[in-house]
Amino acid sequence: MLTLFCLPYAGASAMGYARWRRSAPAWLDIRPLELPGRGSRASEPLATDLVDLAAQLARELRGETWRPYALFGHSMGSLLAFELACALRAQGLPPPQALLVSGGAAPGMRDYLRFRNPMSDEQLLAELGALQGTPDEALQDPELMRLALPVLRADFLLCGRYRFQPTAPLQCPLHVLAGSQDKACEAQLLAWRKLAAVGFSLKLFDGGHFFIQSQERAVLAHLAECLAPHAPAPATRPDSHFFAKV
Repeated sequence: MLTLFCLPYAGASAMGYARWRRSAPAWLDIRPLELPGRGSRASEPLATDLVDLAAQLARELRGETWRPYALFGHSMGSLLAFELACALRAQGLPPPQALLVSGGAAPGMRDYLRFRNPMSDEQLLAELGALQGTPDEALQDPELMRLALPVLRADFLLCGRYRFQPTAPLQCPLHVLAGSQDKACEAQLLAWRKLAAVGFSLKLFDGGHFFIQSQERAVLAHLAECLAPHAPAPATRPDSHFFAKV
């Protein structure tokens, strides 16, 4: 069994990966990580520093790194997954078998300025609408947005105040996933290559920023293909028959 720890995108909770747990092959254990301030950790304060949050998560995962694992993150989660890999290394813990990042340019290539200051509710709603990852009925639900917007605002600030610090390449393969109609250009995606010392791949999927929703089955199949070589025997090959209908 190989464990895949999944980091959420801005405003999301661990529930964002709930469908994946039902659809992944039997040898892949999908483990969504809940961040402070949402879901089962709603009573905890929202994080204000992404690097500190990564270090906290690394400490929480200390006992989980003895068996094979990998990291995945989408959008904000891709930054957090990368910093988590760095924090695990800094704490002397076993590295992931692979780092998979989705929906975003390399850390040193992102424009964080637009998220540096708190956004109004109207700005947040406009941003959600433009990203096309939230159903219209959810956007038009005042009570739901009352609960969701503070988390989204804090997460945007988390990204806006993050500053990439150059570091030694990670000693694990790095796989990049992106939507062909998303904002990040090829050069911004290929810049992830500099952060991995032992393997790199880039895979484009049809769609925009939330291609992981519209292309869920293809995304899961690709994750399995990337991770199968690192899975403990006897599961060494992805098999489409392992996937449940989604």
